Amino acid sequence: MTAPTPRPLGPALAVLALWALALALSAGLVAAGERWPEPLVPVGAWVWGLVLVPPLLMALWLLRSWRLEPAASRGQALHPDRGESID
Repeated sequence: MTAPTPRPLGPALAVLALWALALALSAGLVAAGERWPEPLVPVGAWVWGLVLVPPLLMALWLLRSWRLEPAASRGQALHPDRGESID
């Protein structure tokens, strides 16, 4: 009798590591903010840049990395009713 193979925890550990890194970075920024000698004045362009640029870069990265294959190359018929059941 063979023992069942354990499921890999690769993606879960990767998410946990990324979360821990973000938490450590956040804690570091909070500690630095408490020791900052003077209050920072928000500059609109910087705020909008920090809010919008990272999501836009991620969207561009996703659009470049995701490639859709034609249905015929996946072995699916190019029929308009594919996947629908007829009762």
